[in-house]
Amino acid sequence: MNGDWGKVSGVSGTYRGPISALLGFLGLVLVVTVIAAVALGPISVSFGTVWKIMTNHVFANVLEANWDQGHDNIVWSIRLPRVILGALVGAGLAVVGAVLQAATRNPLVDPYLFGISAGAALGAVTVIVHVGNFLGAYSVPIAAFVGALLALLMVLGIASRRGGVSSDQLILAGVAVYFVLMGLTYFLIFLGDQRASHSVVFWMLGGLGLARWSHLWVPSIVLLVGLVYLLVHARTLNAMMVGDEAAATLGVEVGRERFQLFTISALITGTMVALSGGISFVGLMVPHMVRFLVGGDNRRVLPLCALVGAIFLIWVDVGARMALAPQEIPIGIITGAIGGGFFIALMWRRPHL
Repeated sequence: MNGDWGKVSGVSGTYRGPISALLGFLGLVLVVTVIAAVALGPISVSFGTVWKIMTNHVFANVLEANWDQGHDNIVWSIRLPRVILGALVGAGLAVVGAVLQAATRNPLVDPYLFGISAGAALGAVTVIVHVGNFLGAYSVPIAAFVGALLALLMVLGIASRRGGVSSDQLILAGVAVYFVLMGLTYFLIFLGDQRASHSVVFWMLGGLGLARWSHLWVPSIVLLVGLVYLLVHARTLNAMMVGDEAAATLGVEVGRERFQLFTISALITGTMVALSGGISFVGLMVPHMVRFLVGGDNRRVLPLCALVGAIFLIWVDVGARMALAPQEIPIGIITGAIGGGFFIALMWRRPHL
């Protein structure tokens, strides 16, 4: 399945311009996307009004408020935190997907393959169905994060039991932990109050309904610190893409580096899953799209994945909010449908995977 990574990742890339120009362009697209996503919804707000409301809140009422309070609440208190959370989750999952695919030399790896989403689901279901909101609005995110962290420790413990951590061991351990934890999750749902099943299912299918300003600082810090760390280790990732033996000849301690990269990736994924539920395939699709543009150099791939992932998930959320308004479609349904088609197309075009 590893195949020829040069063929799988499109190392040459199709974009020949300076990377700074592409980053600037995508940064501008992200800003426009945020404003558009805040403006669009069952109750539309004009772009100009959105911009004025955001400016007034950021710069302490520098403009005269000629809009009603209802629009102010919709823009600032409801939609903007949701859009920012969507950007953080999309960026985080896309970056983690790129890292895992490079570290394992497996182009079909997704962040959810390593049991982290199952651990988060187990924690969330425990709170929703059995324990209750013992910490208020923070109960589900904290429980989901703790579950994701425990899943990470299980995977790393199983994979490293003989010393060293190989990519194959991590993948097999992640799949095993995923099925065990999902079995426990379904068992807890079966034992619990069936009236809570709707909330459980909706959370497991993914959504951004937990977005609050008070929740955003944690994923923001985790993504920023994690992305900086991964960019510093981008050359190491490039070496690991060639193979463990080749990386070792370049002075890379492959086992230790892989362990650290997976730990950071799992922490990012666990933080995002804790607030968004199970949103799949973002980490599979976005890295492939980015590598098609700029090649396989992770110094380029990682920042571009963050921007493309953020833009992608914001627009998916807009579709989820508007397709059956006023009802909301869980985001995981849409990403699953898009990702499934992408996965089939990828295997159809590249049968050597």
